[in-house]
Amino acid sequence: MPADTNPYGGVFGGWLMAQMALGAGSLASREGKGKAVVVSATDFAFPGAMQVDDELSVYCAIATTGTTSLTITAEAIARERNGEAETKVAQGTFKFVLLNDVNKPRAVNAAALSANH
Repeated sequence: MPADTNPYGGVFGGWLMAQMALGAGSLASREGKGKAVVVSATDFAFPGAMQVDDELSVYCAIATTGTTSLTITAEAIARERNGEAETKVAQGTFKFVLLNDVNKPRAVNAAALSANH
């Protein structure tokens, strides 16, 4: 959308970060079996430019597991709308804390995490 563009017509980096946070949050909630909130976002880089009509894919992986937290790396790849060319447009790291029903940090249950992480 035009509101998500920078003055040069490219996709605004803040919008990319938001999409990456949504993807990472989905992984954190699924693997943590409940509520997970982002507490930090670090190590961001924007190596490529995304155009308004590009398709965005976000790939996430759990990097580390703490007592109550999951650190997740995210990578954003743009594919041109009418072709196959892909460009890495962003990468970064999010830290999520798992919360219980009263919004207090809860322990990560290692047995609940997928065997492939």
